[in-house]
Amino acid sequence: MGSVDVTILGQKYTIKGDASEEHIKKLAAFVNGRLKDVYGMAPGITPLKAAILASMNIADELHKLKEEQEHIAKNIDERADVLASLFD
Repeated sequence: MGSVDVTILGQKYTIKGDASEEHIKKLAAFVNGRLKDVYGMAPGITPLKAAILASMNIADELHKLKEEQEHIAKNIDERADVLASLFD
């Protein structure tokens, strides 16, 4: 387990984990970008509220992608069943 220094909104954080340094830095840049987006829409917001709003936006995107993935997987299963029935 290694550690990587990242900067988010001007604050330095040491992140420990099993992921590669490149991956951790990529995630930190993503979070930093989302927080900057929130601050761009509401410049006077507190850091805690900005973090919560950014987290909610990321969670919303994650859940939408999971639903889309489930829909695609179901569609593939249905098509595979149709194709399999053609060989029966």
